[in-house]
Amino acid sequence: MARRNRVPGEKLLFWVGSSKDDLLAFPDAVIEEMGTALSVAQFGGKHPKAKPWKGQGPGVFEIVEDHRGDTYRAAYQIAEKLKTPSFRGTLRAEESLFS
Repeated sequence: MARRNRVPGEKLLFWVGSSKDDLLAFPDAVIEEMGTALSVAQFGGKHPKAKPWKGQGPGVFEIVEDHRGDTYRAAYQIAEKLKTPSFRGTLRAEESLFS
């Protein structure tokens, strides 16, 4: 279940497609370990089991967890703050940004 209030310093976590349902289908011990790694990432840290995912560019990490002879993997990406475009001069309300 999701928390309604964030802790100071905690970044948002966005799930893509069925990723959350897929993670929740893992065994409880794996969910706990991967959840801890995601939580560490939300606060700007890097969990010891999180390794850069080669070939996927900077900021993409993979968490691998072995449990009872099976291997489970999850990947996440650290998204930098999106920059808003800067404008020179002023824009009147009736002017369109696309004209």
